[in-house]
Amino acid sequence: MRDAFLKSLSSLAEKDKDIVLLTADLGFGVFEKFEARFPGQYFNVGVAEQNMTGVATGLSLEGKKVFTYSIGNFPTLRCLEQIRNDAGYHDANVTVVASGGGFSYGALGMSHHCTEDIAILRALPNVSVVAPCTAWEAGEATRSFVSNPGVGYLRLDKTQAEDSNGVIGGGFEIGVSRCLKKGDDITIMATGGILEEAMKASKIAETLGVSCRVLSFHSVKPIDSEAIKKAVSDTKGIITIEEHNIVGGLGSAVSEVCMDLGIMPKKFRRIGLNDVYSSVVGSQDYLRSYYNMNSEAILKAIKDMV
Repeated sequence: MRDAFLKSLSSLAEKDKDIVLLTADLGFGVFEKFEARFPGQYFNVGVAEQNMTGVATGLSLEGKKVFTYSIGNFPTLRCLEQIRNDAGYHDANVTVVASGGGFSYGALGMSHHCTEDIAILRALPNVSVVAPCTAWEAGEATRSFVSNPGVGYLRLDKTQAEDSNGVIGGGFEIGVSRCLKKGDDITIMATGGILEEAMKASKIAETLGVSCRVLSFHSVKPIDSEAIKKAVSDTKGIITIEEHNIVGGLGSAVSEVCMDLGIMPKKFRRIGLNDVYSSVVGSQDYLRSYYNMNSEAILKAIKDMV
């Protein structure tokens, strides 16, 4: 996803000199070519994420389209006040990019597990929250944030589901989900790279006679209310999946839409981190298994639901 983000950003920066990338002393091997091609559009502010957000806001108020970049919680939770007071309050044209959503940096421990960011960032007014499920979506989200002014959060993952460049799920639009697999029994909604686990589970379920609709909810805010409404009316239950705390994340957002619209899923299940700090250390795959959010756990939820 990171490579897809940078590829899109480089293509856009070549045509638009107002695009600026800021990093907090990270990504040297990744950004060397970008820095060489666009020396006036790339700045390393050092290990100072709060300052990076302030600089980004200042640049945006002077007409720049700014992307801030760091890993996991560092460009988000570490500088939450600056995102809120500086960028958000002034509706600045700043996109916060976190590389390493969920358990991407699982081996580095709880400080690097990015598992509360969606809930916290979507609570801020004037902030769009996007967690691409595929590399193609990551590239398209980058283009969308450049085209649409305002504050955005782009949550990149080290894993990704397979995609067909919009052929199956349709084009990319913030606020509109994409259907990567059709089905009439159960609707699975996922955000982020963990969609790959949902796809695995849905394919196994198909062999058992259960038809699963799989939706990429890359956009958590704004969220696709129409797709939720249709899932409630068309299928026998909804399962939400996120590599994130179940409190305040995708599952909560879907629940809010249902209550606001006065509709009730026949059955509903949230899969994610069960409101705990992820104290276990290991690979992303291991942590998904440990916290019951891998394809086996999803398949069990499907079986329980039908």
